[in-house]
Amino acid sequence: MQNFAAIDFETANNERSSVCSIGIVIVRGEEIVDTFYSLIKPEPEYYNYWCSQVHGLCSNDTTDAPIFPEVWKQIEPLIKGLPLVAHNKPFDESCLKAVFRVYQMDYPDYRFYDTLRTARRVFPHLPNHQLQTVATACGYDLTCHHHALADAEACARIAMAVL
Repeated sequence: MQNFAAIDFETANNERSSVCSIGIVIVRGEEIVDTFYSLIKPEPEYYNYWCSQVHGLCSNDTTDAPIFPEVWKQIEPLIKGLPLVAHNKPFDESCLKAVFRVYQMDYPDYRFYDTLRTARRVFPHLPNHQLQTVATACGYDLTCHHHALADAEACARIAMAVL
């Protein structure tokens, strides 16, 4: 696959609609040509301890952040016509669908591909198939794991290697 958009969400709590940050990496002709990152005011707007421990974000970080529809208006033209790629597609795709539902936005049935599923087939010898492990196997050093843009870039690098 030569053209795609890698996407990653972080959530504020256990609700899939509670996206609090998003990272997008645009790949065209097997080259990263653009990136996008934004904090998002989550819905529902509260953080649980465990999610904050994972990504380091809390309510102070997103108090003045835009709501999802405002952020998506910026993303939509960047990803137009591109398939989406995520590491653990079921999570990121369900977040996207959930937040579209919450804001009563029409979901355009994006095509999603999963680097996790592919990595399990391509790298059966790895001790696990977590994002950082697979990224390392593909020659990418994921030093800021759980930052949405860093994770999206790791996903893009994996996709360029295995899809």
